[in-house]
Order: sequence, then structure tokens, then C-alpha cells
Amino acid sequence: MIPFLDLRDAYLELKGDIDAAVLRVLDGGWYIMGDEVEAFEAEWAAYCGASHAVGVANGLDALVLALRALDIGAGDEVIVPAHTFVATWLAVSAVGARPVPVEPDPVTFNIDPWRIEAAMTDRTRAIVPVHLYGQPADLDPILALARPRGLAVVEDAAQAHGARYKGRRIGAHGDIVCWSFYPGKNLGAMGDAGGITTDRADLAEKVRLLRNYGSRRKYVHEVAGVNSRLDPIQAAVLRVKLRHLDDWADRRRALAAAYGDALKDSGLILPRVAEGNQPVWHLYVVRSPERDRLMGLLADAGIGSQIHYPIPPHMQGTYAGLGYAPEDFPLSRQIAVEVFSMPMGPQVPPEAPEAVRRALERATTRA
Repeated sequence: MIPFLDLRDAYLELKGDIDAAVLRVLDGGWYIMGDEVEAFEAEWAAYCGASHAVGVANGLDALVLALRALDIGAGDEVIVPAHTFVATWLAVSAVGARPVPVEPDPVTFNIDPWRIEAAMTDRTRAIVPVHLYGQPADLDPILALARPRGLAVVEDAAQAHGARYKGRRIGAHGDIVCWSFYPGKNLGAMGDAGGITTDRADLAEKVRLLRNYGSRRKYVHEVAGVNSRLDPIQAAVLRVKLRHLDDWADRRRALAAAYGDALKDSGLILPRVAEGNQPVWHLYVVRSPERDRLMGLLADAGIGSQIHYPIPPHMQGTYAGLGYAPEDFPLSRQIAVEVFSMPMGPQVPPEAPEAVRRALERATTRA
């Protein structure tokens, strides 16, 4: 059996250090914010090459608070990928703005920067590129569009911990970068957690204010904030895992390379890395018009796989009110019915790619 992902394996690999970190917080008696959160924020900012990091409760909150810090709200439009997890769109909706989708690049699945300008209007306030599956979006042309127009660039880096764009780690290319530390992420907590990084002190301070009831000082509330604070136990776990993040990324890259070798003659459309990028392979996503049949064959062989993502946001009931028809974004719709993800992670056994190849080869032979 090769499961798609077993989160317990990552815990067991670091069990002694994680248990010690959690006990340190419990013994310390400080259970909201505090030194543990501040230490993780400093370490994460340094790792990302950013001036500031601010921990929040989860990845969706990171996006929402980033948009709020930029004063984006009702009447505004925000450019988003048509192919992404729905949280990217939900954050725009949460601040009262309208998500405006743009089709992906058919090779990387990231937002196509050359289609963005056509989607802009005089109400456009921001662009939200997503570094999907752990491969950085093409940021230079996006920034070149945004800067002269005074548009904010809010990066959704929920799947890109440690990824590099043209040699530089994701973390502060745009105005603000939003992170999820959901347990299944490359850097994952033991529950919900999130954060932002930025080189802009003003945005970091606004997010700090918003995450804590709009308060810098107890019982003094400057704005209508929320309760979205990174838990110190989760911060302690993340500090342990951060020390292993680069090694785990190397294991993911080795596994991705092995998939490329094993599946090169499989008939699947394999992922390709954009020039200048160093992805971290949060997911290894392939395409096939026979997706459902192949996933069934892998399941019969004891190999787990998943679909990321089966329903594009513009086809979700949540966004029926925007008036989009399924065919309005044909590439995103086509990707949604063809993509599926192989087992990927630092604890996935190295024999997984060969096991996948054999399972698909047997299927072809039987056909």
C-alpha cells in the first residue's frame, strides 16, 4: 500500500523534537501569542528573505487580512486564477470585492500573466497570483503590469514553502505573501495555522493589528479587527519542522525526478518546470483524458491518488451569482476533468514512482 499522504509519518520522523517543543509551551504557561510565536515569525521571515512575518490562525485568514490591510473592499475587483483552490476567491469575497478570474498557463497551471491585462478595469485594485502545486507563478510580468498602475500584488503561497523564483525564495516579491501551514502543506502544523510575509512595515503592522481584535494595547481597539492569532503550540511545531524544510524539499525533488523518469512513456501529460523556477513539489500533478479509469487502476494496485481540483471556482454554487457559464473558462474546465495527483511528500517511499509505472503498464497490457 502506498497512501497518497500519511501525515502521521512526518510526525513520527520528528516525534522526539515535536513532543519536546509542545511540552515546552505547555510547561511555559503562555498559551496565546508570546515568545514562541515571535520566534517563529522571526525565523520564518529570515528563511523567506522577508523583512516581516506575522502569524495568523489559518491560510484563508492570511489572505483576508492581507486584502484588508490593503484597504480592498466593496466595489473593488481583484484578479484571481480561474484554476485554483476556492480559498483564493473566498478571501476576495470576504472583503466584499469581486473576484475576476484569468485562465492558467496550460504548461504550469499558474495564472497566465499575458491574459491579465485584458481582465483589468478601472475597478481593479489587486492581482493574486497563486504559486500552485509548489511551482512559482511568473511574477516579473505580473509585477510589471501592477506597479505602473498602482495595483497591489498579493501572493498566495500556500503551496510554495521554500520555492524559488529566478533564484530568490518566495516571500517578498509582491506587496504581501500569504501562507497556509495546514498539516498537509510542505511546512505544516498539527492543526490550522497561517501567516504573511512582506517587506512593507505598514502592511505587517496592519495585519498585526487586525489579527488581534484591532488592538495593540489591551482594551484599546483602533479598528474592527478579528481573532486570528497563531497558536504558540503550532508555532513551536513549525519551528521544529522549519529546520527540516530544505531537506524535505530535496526529497520531494528527488521523488518528482523519479516520477518523470518512470512515467515518461506512460502517455500521461507530466508537469514541466518553468525556466528559472525551483519548485518544491507540494503536489505532483499529471493529466489524462482517462483520469478516472487510471485512478481506479492505481487504487486497485494499492496506490493512493487525489484530484486537485475537480470543480473550478467559477462553477461552484458559491459563485453562481457572478453569472459565469461553465464554458467561459474552457481551459480551467478541461484541466479540472483531467488532472490527478500522485503520492508526494518527503515520507513517500522512493519506490512509489516505479510502482505507479508498473500499475499503469499492467493496465495498458490488459487493454
